[in-house]
Amino acid sequence: MTWIAQGHGWLAAPEDIVAALSKDGFEECKRELTTSRRDLRPAGGVWQGVNPRSGSVASVIWVTRPAGHQAIVFIDVDGESLNADHGHSAVGRDPYHGEGGEG
Repeated sequence: MTWIAQGHGWLAAPEDIVAALSKDGFEECKRELTTSRRDLRPAGGVWQGVNPRSGSVASVIWVTRPAGHQAIVFIDVDGESLNADHGHSAVGRDPYHGEGGEG
């Protein structure tokens, strides 16, 4: 997973991001692929999951690139975009404990 500053997103395989979020306790509640190409290959997709333990909501949106298995991926957890400044810190966090929580 590599941050692309000019694209304000991550260069990554969407399946890897979804797998990491699932491993952190997020359960899938929505997954859609968008098809707008003539060759009917997915042009991108959306995934949303909820962590039932913490109540956190994660959203992943991706746009596939013409070559390669990686896409430009945008990740949001509880309304906060994960970017190079935030890194992976928000993935799997419990909003009720620790920084800014009620803990």
